[in-house]
Amino acid sequence: MISLQNISKQYGEKYLFKNLSLHIENGNRVAFVGRNGTGKSTLMKIILGEIEADSGKIIQSRFNSVGYLPQDSVYHSGRTLFEEAATAFDDLNRLHERIREIGDEISATSPQQGDNPLKLQDLVDEMGQAQSILEHRDGYNIEIRVKQILSGLGFNEKDMSRMTEEFSGGWQMRIALAKLLLREPSILLLDEPTNHLDMDSLEWIEGYLKSYRGSIVLVSHDSRFLDNLVERVIEISMGKATEYTGNYSSCLIQKAQRIEMLQSSLRNRQRMIDSTTRFIERFRYKNTKAKQVQSRIRMLEKIEHIEMDKEENSIFFDFPDPPRAGRVAMEMEKLTKSYGNNTVLKEISFIVERGDKIALLGVNGSGKSTLARIMANADTFQGGTRKPGHNTVISYYAQNIVEGLDPEKTALQTLDAVAPLKSPGELRTLLGCFLFKDDDVFKPVSVLSGGEKSRLALAKMILKPANLLIMDEPTNHLDAQSKAILQRSLKRFSGTYVIVSHDRDFLAPLINKVAVLKDNDLSIYHGNVDDYLDKYHREQEEAPSGKDLPESGPPLDIKKNRKRMEAENRQSRYKRLKPLKEALKTIEREIAAYEKKKLEIETSFSDQNTYKNEALIQSLNIEYSRITSRLDSLYDKWTATEEKIGKITDD
Repeated sequence: MISLQNISKQYGEKYLFKNLSLHIENGNRVAFVGRNGTGKSTLMKIILGEIEADSGKIIQSRFNSVGYLPQDSVYHSGRTLFEEAATAFDDLNRLHERIREIGDEISATSPQQGDNPLKLQDLVDEMGQAQSILEHRDGYNIEIRVKQILSGLGFNEKDMSRMTEEFSGGWQMRIALAKLLLREPSILLLDEPTNHLDMDSLEWIEGYLKSYRGSIVLVSHDSRFLDNLVERVIEISMGKATEYTGNYSSCLIQKAQRIEMLQSSLRNRQRMIDSTTRFIERFRYKNTKAKQVQSRIRMLEKIEHIEMDKEENSIFFDFPDPPRAGRVAMEMEKLTKSYGNNTVLKEISFIVERGDKIALLGVNGSGKSTLARIMANADTFQGGTRKPGHNTVISYYAQNIVEGLDPEKTALQTLDAVAPLKSPGELRTLLGCFLFKDDDVFKPVSVLSGGEKSRLALAKMILKPANLLIMDEPTNHLDAQSKAILQRSLKRFSGTYVIVSHDRDFLAPLINKVAVLKDNDLSIYHGNVDDYLDKYHREQEEAPSGKDLPESGPPLDIKKNRKRMEAENRQSRYKRLKPLKEALKTIEREIAAYEKKKLEIETSFSDQNTYKNEALIQSLNIEYSRITSRLDSLYDKWTATEEKIGKITDD
């Protein structure tokens, strides 16, 4: 369990959040959502302890183990892929090594030659303890576990012996994710874990996390991923945190209902104020109505203030009307592309017709981005033909387009380099559509966030009217609102586009064809992404299962005995743990209820009208003292119960 109490963090004059309180219980699935720059990643780092909050406190169990996946800046080198992933089990590997050392020592010990018999017994006891730990933590199946996780994340058998520095940034993130999943911390903090995954790996990680035993805290803009995993959503906006129960879609419904109720309450409040004010103005100077007028004045003073949440600004744009094009937008025949000895595309043929809305899918490394670059004439190829259609005008959004921005140029200079004939006023108006306001246009690219760079890249893209859009992972750094606006703009676009993306909800309403690259072959499916995924899953179910991974570990009879002992131990632990866990849940529910009451009283304390009523202040102070005392007692009980659970679990 983790409890955040009145956490505040500000940079300069801006509060990311103020007096934020949050309770994460064992096994929770929680999402932090909100616009880019609202503080989601910062809040994760505060929980992790990497960043210190300006005020407030964090209470968590000393038995918590926390694993964190950042958005980027992860790099591994010096080991093979398998060796790096296996470092997740360094403690178990040390036990294996110690068991081998003990075996050698036992072989070298001989009581018949005068060695102390007690030494031999100590060695046997130590080996038994080490083996017991390995059995308890499935330490005899490290190789299988490592390969299963790496395989699920898209690595193949040949990758296992490759050096980690050979892998690109996206694959480096997958290595970090694999190590986290293998460690199985009690709390997983995952910041945009889907950004570097293809569709297959995304579905695999989704299934894996559904059965994960610990707590999960997610930052993600992938709405379907969130819908399938989370049970609570914390929206961070304008320095406040609002909690919703349920998945992301449920959060959107509840948010809309909440806003509607607030607006209705605001209208009713205003009607009451207007009616009361008219009565006061009408009868203010009539002696016969003096008592009623004074009563109405007091009533006005007591009317509760209702504050609507401020609306955050959103980007708004449309792609320019496309120039008229021929029936075929792009034709490629027997296209071949190699990097040294590595053939990425082999005799690929692909026709894009006018009006096609195509999703280009495939596992990472299948050649999607390479094909997109060749289509956009941003990369060369060794064989075959690439033939743009009549009057085809291409606009290209590269996956690494943010890296292609000049870090020394300002946002305004970046657009001016693309459209020198546009006036500064026109360019500033366009930048305003992408939330670059006032002096923001003079910010150098080097200080922009990932989301700001993505918005700037989109602004560059729409400066030139095009009839064929080629977009490689355009949503990776966009928040949910910006992604939805890009989606609506593409729906209104009457031209042709090819999109490389793994975001299923983003693609769902946009696509009429799916092109899949697999094993140097390109297949075309008519219909949307969900139609393709349904067909793909049916084919997977009908296909014969492959060979299992090779077994490793102790002989079969030892394994059977070990499994029987493990089952008996699990049953014994379960009987001892069940009442303690039920008691822990009861304590946690009581803590949550008292924290809610405490927050309500603190809100009353911040209301100036409260201090006009001495009796109310006195009763609130008494109640506040009782609640804080009870919370201290509950936290002591919670810690003691956690310790008991920890001792049984570690036995």
